Amino acid sequence: MSKHTFTENFLIRTLQCSDRQPLINLLSYDAPFTSDEVEVAVELIDAALEDPQGDYRVLVGILEEHLVGYICFGPTPMTEATWDLYWVVTHSKARGKGVGRALVERMEAFLRQLGAQHVRVETSQSEGYGAAHRFYEHMHYPVVARFADFYKPGDDLLSMYKKL
Repeated sequence: MSKHTFTENFLIRTLQCSDRQPLINLLSYDAPFTSDEVEVAVELIDAALEDPQGDYRVLVGILEEHLVGYICFGPTPMTEATWDLYWVVTHSKARGKGVGRALVERMEAFLRQLGAQHVRVETSQSEGYGAAHRFYEHMHYPVVARFADFYKPGDDLLSMYKKL
């Protein structure tokens, strides 16, 4: 996965059934997620495969014919124009090359077309998520709320929010 071919050979498309196992591999072996987190992520992927227009939408990033990242998002229940961004995951060899940014920008463009006005992200404040925090802040998703000890003692929930 060379840098110079990123723009030439990078594609973002909707989820396909054949993406399921590569996504599980990405979550299980290349990302710093617990087994519980992987299980939840796979549940959302399966829900998106079962109903592509349902509560969970998935876009995948393909670089040089390899799945290198994905984004999962969905409408926030009981709101008119708010969506939740659940997961942005990038393969370690593709990090820093704009894959995550491209996935978020594509999601935001899609949501604007649907009339969405807000996107919400919830994440752990733990040290293992430091790169994610910096990424979201760089993408203009500031922390708007913190819930102390939400996940466990010393692990706060951060709510980040962007007006589209």
